[in-house]
Amino acid sequence: MDDRVCIPAIILAAGASTRLGFPKQLAKLGDETLLQRAIRVARGAGCSPLIVILGAEATRVLLDGLPDDTVPVINEEWEEGMGSSIRVGVRACGIVAKQAEGVVVMTCDQPAVTSQHLQKLMLRHEIKASRYVGRNGVPAFFPKEYFDTLITLEGDAGARTLLQDARYEELEGGDLDVDTIEDLARAQEIVQKDVSLHGPAK
Repeated sequence: MDDRVCIPAIILAAGASTRLGFPKQLAKLGDETLLQRAIRVARGAGCSPLIVILGAEATRVLLDGLPDDTVPVINEEWEEGMGSSIRVGVRACGIVAKQAEGVVVMTCDQPAVTSQHLQKLMLRHEIKASRYVGRNGVPAFFPKEYFDTLITLEGDAGARTLLQDARYEELEGGDLDVDTIEDLARAQEIVQKDVSLHGPAK
């Protein structure tokens, strides 16, 4: 356990990927999986610890391997929806990150998210959402005073109500989450474009 002041990331990766037909967590984008990419982005933003919420495909994801700096947490109630995974993640923060000043909540399937974007969300330690297609959503930053509220969330709406009127950072391409084969193809285009502009991910 770590008592230092920190900002953990809760990476939501508990879904069953029914529309995709195989675990999206393990879908490849370039040389890394969707989940590996999300972990790398959170790490690059300075988030620690990295709490990965698993559910439907937990065994396969764990067998694939997770980095040593992650804290895998199984959400036995994953079928309830995103709210249950956020609850489990915030409770885990109370164990592995007692001095957390806040938390970043993100999914594993938004390839447009960058470390720089997450850093902007955390900049002023106030509740802050990502905005795309005219709406607020995740990734989002929640200061510690919201933890008691986050552990009461239910259903698949997640923290949408809390974020509705929050300050936000625009996230170009944030509406793309990988639910289908077509979405995965679009995500791979994003990665290829990023590599051509900036070189391979490190």
